[in-house]
Amino acid sequence: MALEWSGFCMALATFLGIWSGHVGVRWIEAHSVRIVLPIVLFMIGGIGLNLYSLFAPNLVLAGVSSILGITFIWDAAEICRQQKRVRLGHAPANPNNPRHAAFLQHGSATCDDLLDREPTGQPVVVTTADANARTSSGDTTDHTYREVQI
Repeated sequence: MALEWSGFCMALATFLGIWSGHVGVRWIEAHSVRIVLPIVLFMIGGIGLNLYSLFAPNLVLAGVSSILGITFIWDAAEICRQQKRVRLGHAPANPNNPRHAAFLQHGSATCDDLLDREPTGQPVVVTTADANARTSSGDTTDHTYREVQI
């Protein structure tokens, strides 16, 4: 009995594409001074992989390349969304990135990673004064959060 590997290969491509996209988008957005080039590269890569999938010699290569191609196109859009999350303070800003430094100076962004804490089941509130005091002093390691009771 021969094993059919196409489903496994496509599932693995899906998992690895989503995982690497999640990690990659956060890293690229945090370290890129200008995000236009990564967006364009992701779009070109995604379109290229999807075009290749139309002419691939077998189903496995077609499926894997199309899954990764769509994931790259989605990641291009996610870079823009990640920048918005950083600007609004929903994701941590990189003070060494000039683009993020402008967000921090404006006061809307923060260096605090709200996910880097022990979960208690309570909402987290970081006051603007506390966040600005930490970011203006250059202290990005202070993770003091005030949890509110609802």
